Amino acid sequence: MKTSLASAFIAAVSLMPFSLLFDSKAQASEWGCQVILCLSNPGGPVQYAECRQPIRKLWHHLAKGRPFPTCSDVGFRSSRPGYAPYYCNDDYTLIGTSRPRGHDATCLSETARPVDSQFCESGSESNWNERHSVASPRWQREGGGFQCMAYVFVRPSIRQQPHYIDVTIEGVGAQRVWY
Repeated sequence: MKTSLASAFIAAVSLMPFSLLFDSKAQASEWGCQVILCLSNPGGPVQYAECRQPIRKLWHHLAKGRPFPTCSDVGFRSSRPGYAPYYCNDDYTLIGTSRPRGHDATCLSETARPVDSQFCESGSESNWNERHSVASPRWQREGGGFQCMAYVFVRPSIRQQPHYIDVTIEGVGAQRVWY
């Protein structure tokens, strides 16, 4: 019971800045503002019944290839929709680009990591070109010996919600909303 009360309190406090701009029924001056308000909810875009219809309309609208709705209310700004289908885990950096019909993306470790000694042996650059799993292999002193170290490539993870908009609410802050 304490946990559910604490969760409810946290949800209420996190939505408090929005309540300063809109009443509890998410009454924005236009549909685009309702959509942004609902998408910005930390509990999810359809947590509240008042958001279900505007969000269903949004999915239907976007499925037909129509543009993301805009919001011109005072105090609201939203960016154009973005698309970022790939991401990397901590300690990796996304390299490459995302295109609608494919990708040239990979994740590269931010620091050199221990790898198999075969990568540091003579001719390792040709081995790298064939396998595409490490970059800049080199022997490095570790402990009392040497360890083959390299930057490691891994496949990027795929987002379930790859589209986003950046929403700025004056006096509250900015956040990226994924959909």
